[in-house]
Amino acid sequence: MVSYLLRRLLIALPSLLAISLILFAVLALAPGDPFGELAQNPVIPPEVRAALRAQFGLDDPLLVRYFHWLSAMAQGDWGFSFANRINVDELILQRLPTTLYVIGSAQVLALLVALPVGILAAIRPYSIFDQLANTFAFVGFSLPTFFTGLLLIMVFSINLDWLPFVYRSDLSSTGWQWAWDQFKQSIMPIAVLGLFQGASYTRYVRSAMLDVVGLDYVTTARAKGLHERTVIIGHAARNAMIPVVTMVALQMPMVFGGAIVTEEIFRVPGIGSLLINAILASDTPVVMAITFVFACLVIFFNLIADLLYGFLDPRISFS
Repeated sequence: MVSYLLRRLLIALPSLLAISLILFAVLALAPGDPFGELAQNPVIPPEVRAALRAQFGLDDPLLVRYFHWLSAMAQGDWGFSFANRINVDELILQRLPTTLYVIGSAQVLALLVALPVGILAAIRPYSIFDQLANTFAFVGFSLPTFFTGLLLIMVFSINLDWLPFVYRSDLSSTGWQWAWDQFKQSIMPIAVLGLFQGASYTRYVRSAMLDVVGLDYVTTARAKGLHERTVIIGHAARNAMIPVVTMVALQMPMVFGGAIVTEEIFRVPGIGSLLINAILASDTPVVMAITFVFACLVIFFNLIADLLYGFLDPRISFS
């Protein structure tokens, strides 16, 4: 297992370097100047602006700037945010817990919906339940998150006045009241993301289960007199989860990207809203750091998926 992890990390290193170079080049050649606001301020002399650009190396050649950034990243220095006047790593760490809480809860909700619904729909194909599940899935991933988010705000915030539509990170309440307020303001963003992903996962789970429920080993398990629940959960569902794990792992970085829209709708102070603000302000160190983290997530979740294969299918060896 250790040797397998080391091999995967060595393989991932050239990929990350190539991705970082492409991202850095695209952001460096993109229009916009992080010190554009200073250039329009007549109070700040030109020599001060020139000194700041020289300090941050913005006038150096592209490859020189890239290697400076790469060397700093290797030492744990993610750069300085021009717009927020704070180190990038501190800025991301301030926003990361909120994003992990919302996205993590949404993924748990998505799997809690998709796994039982998809499995039941597969073992009862073309039944009324299966048709309802397919309808839910098609409607769920056909509606964009910005539409369902605005719909929930209109219903539960404006018309019924049950839930707040603005997510606040500075709740003044304490104790159980704080937990209740945190839960109330999290319901809608988690529901929007979770049900959207759950609808997509449901189709994959159903399709994967349909591929295995008719195989010989499932029929043999039934012929041995095993309980139907044991046959479905212990034999069919376990093997059916292999393609599902692959799909979930590949979509996790997309979930972080999709959360950008949801965070903007509900004003969630997470990584997504930070990325949007950084793009608008041409704050390239923040944009570079966040997009590079997304690239790392792709490789990380692919590794997690490979490790889960060995748990789901004992025939898979990591030697």
